[in-house]
Amino acid sequence: MYTSFFGLADKPFAITPDPRYLYLSARHAEALAHLLYAIDDAGGFVQLTGEVGTGKTTVVRSLLAQVPAHADVALILNPRVTPAEFMQAICDELHLWVPEPARGSVKSQVDILNHYLLDAHSRGRRVVVIVDEAQQLSTEVLEQVRLLTNLETATRKLLQIILVGQPELREIVNRPELRQLAQRITGRYHLLPLSAEETAAYVRHRLQVAGATNEIFTAGALRELHRLAQGIPRIINVIADRALLGAFTRDQHRVTPTLVRRAAGEVYGHPLAAPWVWWATAIAGVAGALLIGAGLWQFVKIARQRPVAPVATSAAEAPPAASAAPPAAKKPDLPAVLALHAADLGTDPAFATLLPLWHASFAAGLGRPCEQAETQGLQCLAQKGTLAQLRQVNRPAIVALVDEAGREHQLVLTTLSDSEAERDIGYSRITVPLADLARYWYGDFLVVWRPPLAQAQPLSQGMRGAGVAWLRAGLARAAGGDAPARPSEVYDAALAREVEDFQRRHHLTVDGIAGTQTQVLVDALTGSGDAPTLHAGGA
Repeated sequence: MYTSFFGLADKPFAITPDPRYLYLSARHAEALAHLLYAIDDAGGFVQLTGEVGTGKTTVVRSLLAQVPAHADVALILNPRVTPAEFMQAICDELHLWVPEPARGSVKSQVDILNHYLLDAHSRGRRVVVIVDEAQQLSTEVLEQVRLLTNLETATRKLLQIILVGQPELREIVNRPELRQLAQRITGRYHLLPLSAEETAAYVRHRLQVAGATNEIFTAGALRELHRLAQGIPRIINVIADRALLGAFTRDQHRVTPTLVRRAAGEVYGHPLAAPWVWWATAIAGVAGALLIGAGLWQFVKIARQRPVAPVATSAAEAPPAASAAPPAAKKPDLPAVLALHAADLGTDPAFATLLPLWHASFAAGLGRPCEQAETQGLQCLAQKGTLAQLRQVNRPAIVALVDEAGREHQLVLTTLSDSEAERDIGYSRITVPLADLARYWYGDFLVVWRPPLAQAQPLSQGMRGAGVAWLRAGLARAAGGDAPARPSEVYDAALAREVEDFQRRHHLTVDGIAGTQTQVLVDALTGSGDAPTLHAGGA
């Protein structure tokens, strides 16, 4: 739409991966160097973590493109599996034939893998297993992963394992029951958001690859983009794309800070003020306080100069008391609420509030919350997004707030209007303005949903079954039509195009694969029985 207006060959900030746009900051390049070194190291574990959207996938793709010729790699993209399924996935990635009777046996599959590793070692080859989204691994699978590092010769480990995941992976592997695994991690690397300078270089790089011959974003716009996206590449892409579209619709060839703020407001679901507004408000507040103080001091001086009235000695002599007006009700102060209820704002209390909304139960100490949800037919979806995305999903969500001291608090968001949000804290419900919410929320949220089938899985071209039929019917209803009487159970090229169109309309990754995010949104837009909703008046 706007590409020809700016003289670009294609959209520079599309969120679909494209190796042409690869940009490695110093931090990303350092992480990649660590992983490449680890492939030739003595084996064990290497851990790469980072917030959603900070570029973990970019680093992994770069690693795969630079894998040494003497290395064989097994890439595990779906870690929500049993130990036997995990072992089968490794064998499949390494093209190892597993006889049918051995497919359900972890021991048999480990024996087959060990035989392959010994053979590879004798030929001077290294074998690497990369597990993406490793924070979703169950405790049982993590223990199986640890046991794989026991495959060794007298001089070195035979298998190098790289765990890639979100920051909670660090907390998971540090649990007491996984201390043996933690002790075998030989390298830890955490990706940080881009700095202001790196954000500017990142934006200019992508524009140049797309064909830009001059500066499109002003220096102020780049600073504002970094501030509002917090240096997270994925959010930078979304806001920058919206800003270019906004400039195009206004016939402006330069993107200004105002356009960036408007674009970010669309992404976050509420208007955003310029940073100077906060300072102006603060200065006005200080000035007002000084004026009030000066006025009070003048009042005290005048009062001291007035004659003292006689003191009443009885009730009859006392002057009538002025009728006191009742104090005006006001919204709770969010920082004070967070401080007061800090003990009730952890993961367990949040799930204890969220799961009953789905007529499910939660018991602290009886397993990971999402695993408890799965036993009751529910599935977790954790991601980083915007208020607009939360409105689309339309399900109660656990949101993570970070206070000024850096402490994280997890609350359940139950209602989201245009100006306010309602949150449950234990048995209490508070209403806070969206402006306060935006100040402490950096986009992390988790929702649960009820998949249409017991075995939820990504759906892609070539697959068939009841899940594909459900997807066809859901896409038809989401588009405002009627579901076919007997939807086809085959995922063909036409359905893949429908999925791509749906993903494009709703700002998801456009890949034609109906993964969890796509399925959750289809479910939300078409209604799902008695599922609780996030809108005012929902369950």
